[in-house]
Amino acid sequence: MSDFCELWPGGPVFCQSGHFRLGTDSVLLADFVNTSSLRRGIDLGCGSGAIALLLLARDEKLKMTGLEILPDAADTARANLSANQCGARGGVVTGDIRESRRFFKSGEFDLAVSNPPYFASGRGPSSPSGQRAAAREESACTLEELCSAAAFLLRTGGGFFVVYRPERLAELFCAMTGCGIEPKRLRIVQNTALSAPCLVLAEGRRGGRPGLRMEPPLILHESDGCETAEYKRIYHISGEA
Repeated sequence: MSDFCELWPGGPVFCQSGHFRLGTDSVLLADFVNTSSLRRGIDLGCGSGAIALLLLARDEKLKMTGLEILPDAADTARANLSANQCGARGGVVTGDIRESRRFFKSGEFDLAVSNPPYFASGRGPSSPSGQRAAAREESACTLEELCSAAAFLLRTGGGFFVVYRPERLAELFCAMTGCGIEPKRLRIVQNTALSAPCLVLAEGRRGGRPGLRMEPPLILHESDGCETAEYKRIYHISGEA
């Protein structure tokens, strides 16, 4: 495996998996995560390990575990961690999110993060590839099963961070609260200030008290198509780029 490239000049090196491409949603989610006082995290459905790698690069005190059902993707995630000398702070378990209790103890983590499939089975565009379809559709793990796994794995007060589609926000919040994870922070993502939301970034707390904080929208592009200052910050783009 030799197709590594820097995510930004001087930043982590990363190799793409054939089934999980690094997308804007994963990058934005990693930036949204607040790791303050959270020291042990898990990425549920980690794919190539991009989110874990971004979080480890940002917080030297953090340890991350990836859980991934596809062996090839899990191997790529391990290679990415190894290439960045993160072996002591990161690892990957090959397994099913729905069987999290087989691999981990209850309350083992402070932080759970996930970029899950956005579409319920039969409700969104499908892929002829079974593995790629699993990354887009809830064929291997439903939203309720994901939230249930996060609730089991998190200690009381632990944070669950997820990126999702705005049209399914009500379903996401219902699944979270149904498992004892209280939505605490929400940020919508828009391509421009005048466009409809394209993504939502949400944080919940295991056993948290009711009370949701809405953050200002994350705008990716100006009206002329240029990247916003916040987009450039997130992607480590210099002012001269």
